[in-house]
Amino acid sequence: MASEDPAPPGALPPTLLDLSTFLLARIGRTARARLAEHLAERGLRLWDMAVLAALADFGPQAQRDLVRRLGIDPSDLAKVADQLGAAGYVERRRDEADRRRVSVSVTAAGRTLLAELDAQARAVQDEVLAPLDPAERRVLQELLLRVNQGEALRRGAV
Repeated sequence: MASEDPAPPGALPPTLLDLSTFLLARIGRTARARLAEHLAERGLRLWDMAVLAALADFGPQAQRDLVRRLGIDPSDLAKVADQLGAAGYVERRRDEADRRRVSVSVTAAGRTLLAELDAQARAVQDEVLAPLDPAERRVLQELLLRVNQGEALRRGAV
């Protein structure tokens, strides 16, 4: 049965627009894709940036600790660390006390790269959040942090 007042092409159903989780997923996909494009221009992926950020923010860590912190598969982390190490962005060293343990640290070149990637990520963020004024962006950030913390508590990650 045809509607008398058809929605314009591309219009989303109001039922979906009323779901915050749908909107978060949709906007997140868009932002992730835009950032991934910038990273791909350098031959990088989001996991590369995540590893660099974790090492820069928390200091040298064992690979297994990075796996837990970032929620990445151990074999995927090994590939990321190998790639970043080959490019000179991280250093990997065996622990002298426990040769099975591999510690990863960010290099000066890795910190420089991370600063450039962070600037690109913030530019993407500015594009995506352009409809919001600075005060609204701060509120959104605070709310998202609270939701993220709640999820982390639910998973037992905090």
